[in-house]
Amino acid sequence: MRRVLIYPDQQAVADATGARLGLFLADTIATRGRADVVLTGGTVGIALLSSLAQSALSGLIDWTSVHVWWGDERFVASGDGDRNEGQAQEALLRHVPLPEENIHRMGASDAFGTAEEAAEAYAADILAAGSPAWDVALFGMGPDGHVASLFPDHQSFIDGRSGADARAVHDSPKPPPTRVTLSLPAINRAKRVWVVAAGAAKADVVGRALAGDATLPAAAVHGVEETLWLIDAEAATKA
Repeated sequence: MRRVLIYPDQQAVADATGARLGLFLADTIATRGRADVVLTGGTVGIALLSSLAQSALSGLIDWTSVHVWWGDERFVASGDGDRNEGQAQEALLRHVPLPEENIHRMGASDAFGTAEEAAEAYAADILAAGSPAWDVALFGMGPDGHVASLFPDHQSFIDGRSGADARAVHDSPKPPPTRVTLSLPAINRAKRVWVVAAGAAKADVVGRALAGDATLPAAAVHGVEETLWLIDAEAATKA
């Protein structure tokens, strides 16, 4: 079952999710000594990281016990502004004492010849870490219902339903066209999946996803213990 929380606006979604993430990380580390979190890009995804960085909650977290992963990445050069990891670095990671070895970045085009090679390397990194069942995986949702780089009616979603934990994506409907993404089985291994969405432009697809439209990747992702949607009032009008 999906649980849906509705907030007044986009900033409220970011602030509430950032606070929730901070408390969750602190509690998880206190319970088991480590937390594995999958980060997302997008407007709300980066805003919630910025909100956490500015919160006193960030000081409650033993960042040396946090491992950071990504749901997808744009296969462009290191330092390119399109890369999710660079945006996360500016919003949160550079502000907290997180060891570099705990930051599991997906490969860039100046380090790997192809997206396939980058995906294979990321799958190997996941395996070397014990194929963690992510404690929480965060995802934004596009207005077409995509999550990570799994797109409706696209080979990324078809191929991503099975196989390796990380996969190359070509001809993405959203630029840039070449990407690396977690597969659906890797995502759905997460203990908790949190989906954030805001704005009237996403209302129709939020409604369809929450109704279980099987053509939408956003409807296919779920956590083993919790599936939580955090949306604003505009995005909730068709839910």
